[in-house]
Amino acid sequence: MDSPRAGLPEAEDRIDGFTPEELRHLYRSVLLPRMIEEKMLLLLRQGRLSKWFSGIGQEAIATGVVTALGPRDFILPMHRNLGVFTGREVDLPRLFRQLLGREGGFTKGRDRTFHFGHLEKGIVGMISHLGAMLPVACGMALAAQLRGHGRVAAAFTGDGATSEGDFHEALNLAAVWKLPVLFLVENNHYGLSTPTHEQFACKDLADRGVGYGMPGVVVDGNDILAVHRAVLEAARRARQGEGPSLLEFKTFRMRGHEEASGTDYVPDALLEEWARKDPVARFEHFLEDRGVLDRDALATIRAEYKERIDSLVEEALSAPEPRSSVEEKMADVFAPSLLVPREPEAELQGAAPEKRYVDAISDGLRTAMRRDERIVLLGQDIAEYGGVFKVTEGFVEEFGKDRVRNTPIIESGAIGAALGLALGGYVPMVEMQFGDFITCGFNQIVNNLAKTHFRWNERIPVVLRVPVGGGVGAGPFHSQNVESWFTSVAGLKVVAPATPYDAKGLLISAFEDGNPVLYLEHKLLYRSARGPVPEGHYSLPLGRARVARVGRDATIVTYGVGVRWALNAGEAFAGDDIEIEVIDLRSLMPWDVATVV
Repeated sequence: MDSPRAGLPEAEDRIDGFTPEELRHLYRSVLLPRMIEEKMLLLLRQGRLSKWFSGIGQEAIATGVVTALGPRDFILPMHRNLGVFTGREVDLPRLFRQLLGREGGFTKGRDRTFHFGHLEKGIVGMISHLGAMLPVACGMALAAQLRGHGRVAAAFTGDGATSEGDFHEALNLAAVWKLPVLFLVENNHYGLSTPTHEQFACKDLADRGVGYGMPGVVVDGNDILAVHRAVLEAARRARQGEGPSLLEFKTFRMRGHEEASGTDYVPDALLEEWARKDPVARFEHFLEDRGVLDRDALATIRAEYKERIDSLVEEALSAPEPRSSVEEKMADVFAPSLLVPREPEAELQGAAPEKRYVDAISDGLRTAMRRDERIVLLGQDIAEYGGVFKVTEGFVEEFGKDRVRNTPIIESGAIGAALGLALGGYVPMVEMQFGDFITCGFNQIVNNLAKTHFRWNERIPVVLRVPVGGGVGAGPFHSQNVESWFTSVAGLKVVAPATPYDAKGLLISAFEDGNPVLYLEHKLLYRSARGPVPEGHYSLPLGRARVARVGRDATIVTYGVGVRWALNAGEAFAGDDIEIEVIDLRSLMPWDVATVV
């Protein structure tokens, strides 16, 4: 992809490297979010708005980033980056309805924040858990890298979130895979009320870059031209395959964390110092000094924006309050399933070769990958080594290292990257080496993977393969059954096959469903459970149980290895003329209420 400034006039027509027209465009870009924010603060004082996260004083960063990147590059903003949305020309009437909590926004009135994405504009918004979107940027950059599109992913974070594990996992992954990611740190000197010297001991956060094998650059975040130049250079490196960059923008948060917080904890002298560095006023002086815009022109632009913003606000506030029903909300928990179950004919099932449970999983995985080139596998030791249970043995030879990828030991980072891959058009799978380790990725699963469709209607086809359970002498941290932690998580499907036949069919279904699926594999079954497994492709319905044994006197409802125990009990009681029915749930979420009842 060409740089967004390719083909511009020669240097003699420029001022500090920019044409007058570019400078005027930059001014309009940085002024619009400032004036929208000023209007929102006025609405707060009038009692017409209840909450606002202000980015006043930091606008040069978002604006400089957007203008330096191409329109197809990915941007993952935070809650003070209004300039990303205005700079990408997101529909303003709809954006105002979102921010003012009216019908017609991006999240159906479920919040008034930037917790949403707009993939047509290349934007993926944040969740409240800081740092969580940085691994997602890695996944989106990997999608671009695999397709050779030359796109980059630029992910914002604050100074406070650089202490989060996801920050370090994402930087490490991006450096190891040479991903085209720009990590953008807005160092505004406070994490809510905690000053930076109480958060980290290094002088510059950019110094962390070299430790991960990438450039770390300190940038004046209140100078829009400096921001633009730094991002342009980092993006150039990324497009040429030179990997990620860490950019630290020094700036200041002039308002409270949110308006109710205030700024009483900030010394007056510090506020006064940074007020003199205001990025909008500073750029206006620059433009006046160089004859690009005079005072009358600046005033005209402000008047034009004020009229437009006032009109948009009144239009949004006159829109209806959001309304929804239980049925509508429940329908949004999952994306409509894409799965069309295709079970083999009964005679084919009966004549199928016998396989072990573990081999059936491997067969299902291989079958899915042959049918869909978008499937990419991530996990620890899954490539040449074949995984600790050898499920992916031989996969590198058939599918290549682009699609079968060893990750560092980063459960959260790998799951976040899978989300980014899914947003980038792939169908990723993450193998947890042991189910017990999934706790390290809990936030990414329950708050990111599972909530994305409900938040902004985007389909997330991600499969998590999770070896669970005891009985193999592996000890307490390699034997836990983790399903109860996840069956109450809205937006996550949970599957637990009991037989080799189901293990293959349900795994293929997990890839074809189009929603996040937690696929549980009981380790005791790996090499002890055997049964007929048809060759080739077949898929089974998710959310549908099967009657594993017919009985009239009692019913046992179970799943996974419990089916074996229940069937053994049924046989034992049959000698006493007691017939026990055994229902194998197969899917734990959603579960087959009708069959059980």
